[in-house]
Amino acid sequence: MKHPLSTRIAALAIGLGAAAFAHAQSTADGIAKYREMLQDGNPAELNEMKGEELWKQKRGPKSASMEQCDLGKGPGVLKGAFVELPRFFKDTNKVQDLEDRIVTCMETLQGFNGAEVRKTPFRKGEMANVTDMATYVATQSKGMKFNLPQSHPQEKLMYEAGKRIFFTRGGPHDFSCASCHGADGKRIRLQDLPNLTKNPGDGVGFAAWPAYRVSNAQMWGMQLRLNDCFRQQRFPEPKFGSDVTMALGIYMGVNAKGAESAVPAIKR
Repeated sequence: MKHPLSTRIAALAIGLGAAAFAHAQSTADGIAKYREMLQDGNPAELNEMKGEELWKQKRGPKSASMEQCDLGKGPGVLKGAFVELPRFFKDTNKVQDLEDRIVTCMETLQGFNGAEVRKTPFRKGEMANVTDMATYVATQSKGMKFNLPQSHPQEKLMYEAGKRIFFTRGGPHDFSCASCHGADGKRIRLQDLPNLTKNPGDGVGFAAWPAYRVSNAQMWGMQLRLNDCFRQQRFPEPKFGSDVTMALGIYMGVNAKGAESAVPAIKR
């Protein structure tokens, strides 16, 4: 007895769907194994080493090192600082992430012009040094769990602002951050897209930057990663250290609570 055409079509669709799912899983497993192989010789280790040299080197108009930089746990304390950033800093009266705070220390300790550093293009001059130092600092907290503070009113305000920005659609394609990272099981090309509104997705996303990008052989910090998302949304890219990037950082960082820092990670 022949089955009705509709039944055969449904069966074919189910079979194709199952095959596609199996292929997707196989591809995702293959990418994961590829990253695992690269991790043994992660090129980011070179950025970490350079960052350590820069951190301890006497530089700038004041010929001073960065070793007394206060990243939120007291002058000179690096361990555990990264997993509590972004956070509010009383001396600047604003919320700062790791990269922006490093520029503040370059300004106050070493005498650099912070405004000029912030205007420098990513991967150029002192901004490249900021990325290397951020990589070095972040690795001091590798394996530690994220626990961003939310006790100060500005930290709470930034979290709520970041949440609104994350879900705000706009631009010529009507995209938002949530279009790609607001639900489980999304992918683009061969890339799994983590759900950044919760764990464990944010443990793969926010908790992995700064990271080495294999596709362009570059070390990227979170500021550049966020700017690239805005570029893909066809929005104007935010200025370095903008309130927009701080708010998104706080939102994703709080959502990553309990996730272990994987920095320096490897990304596609």
